[in-house]
Amino acid sequence: MLSIQTIDQFYGGSHILRGLSLQVGRGQVLALLGRNGVGKTTLLKSLMGLVPIRAGSIELDGRRIDQLAPDVRARLGIGYVPQGREIFARLSVLDNLRMGLAGLPGRPEIPAELFELFPVLRQMLGRRGGDLSGGQQQQLAIARALAARPKLLVLDEPTEGIQPSIIKDIERVIRLLAARGDMAILLVEQYFDFARALADHYCVMSRGEIVRAGRGEDMEADGVRALISV
Repeated sequence: MLSIQTIDQFYGGSHILRGLSLQVGRGQVLALLGRNGVGKTTLLKSLMGLVPIRAGSIELDGRRIDQLAPDVRARLGIGYVPQGREIFARLSVLDNLRMGLAGLPGRPEIPAELFELFPVLRQMLGRRGGDLSGGQQQQLAIARALAARPKLLVLDEPTEGIQPSIIKDIERVIRLLAARGDMAILLVEQYFDFARALADHYCVMSRGEIVRAGRGEDMEADGVRALISV
């Protein structure tokens, strides 16, 4: 579903991403791990078209997208949940969900499945996004990304600052989405146990490169915990 091949990215004179490649298949979860500052968020911004790449290619479902605008990439089927959630604090939960449908033609309905995945949102449709707890905002951000039924779901550190009970809820949802088999999931995470529980495959980044990769079930044996610990 997603193929990133030997991309390079620069900020000014700094070489941030260095010949980086990864792939995510339909129905799979790829966990991308690494310490702060190694280029994980820059990679996601490059994927979304928020920053340009200097070399290499990015393909979604067999179509090259690295020269397309961010809104076009989203309409082609990328659902992006950024670090920090970035919900619309002054809009209601309902309107935040409607924003997830903004790129679709016509007047589509909010998928009922979202309220099955995140029951708490049904109870809070009229509340402003900024009045929700951090965990509830994260659930809203994921639901907003899912509203347009993406082919690829990109999650940037979804457990950051979230209480353990909601981390378990988010883990359950990711597992359900992967089991359906119609979506690829790219999970950027620093919480080792969460990533290991979900990953079919993993990659570890350091200084803009992939330095280790393998099967999710081998993360402990491969010494991934030590690679990402501070």
